[in-house]
Amino acid sequence: MTERAAWIAIPVILVGILALFLVVGSLGGPRPEYLRIDVAEILALADPAATYGPEEIEVVGWYANLDADCEAPPGELPSASWLARTCPLRLLLPEQPATAATQAALQAIGLNLAAPTGEPFPPRPQPEGWHLMLEPLIVTGHFDDPEAAACPPAEMERCRATFVVSEVDGLVH
Repeated sequence: MTERAAWIAIPVILVGILALFLVVGSLGGPRPEYLRIDVAEILALADPAATYGPEEIEVVGWYANLDADCEAPPGELPSASWLARTCPLRLLLPEQPATAATQAALQAIGLNLAAPTGEPFPPRPQPEGWHLMLEPLIVTGHFDDPEAAACPPAEMERCRATFVVSEVDGLVH
């Protein structure tokens, strides 16, 4: 009878240990470094800078980059703050865009991206034309950069709502 009790007790103990790991592992919610926000959720917000502020977050979306074919608004100064410049145009979109989409159409549906040096962005596969990634990217950065205070008053809200990128990862894993 004791051998039979041992054969029953072993699986019961193993199931109990597994249940304990599951309960303890789920305490406290997911770790912040594993929270990713879809770009569509951010675009749905009235003021992402007020919601997230300067907190580092990860955003997932489709990247588009217009460089040589980017059209800056009339009167934009080349000496403007890096955060106020609109060319090159870098956007994160909720879905992969068609290559025939216009710059204005992309700007209407995308999240503006910027970086002080332009370093974290993927290189362009072609010297001119569209740069589209074939997969969604994970972009790490923040809103409401302190440099937004240097933007012209008419552009300050756009500067605050621009996502300042510190890192780009091409793999959604």
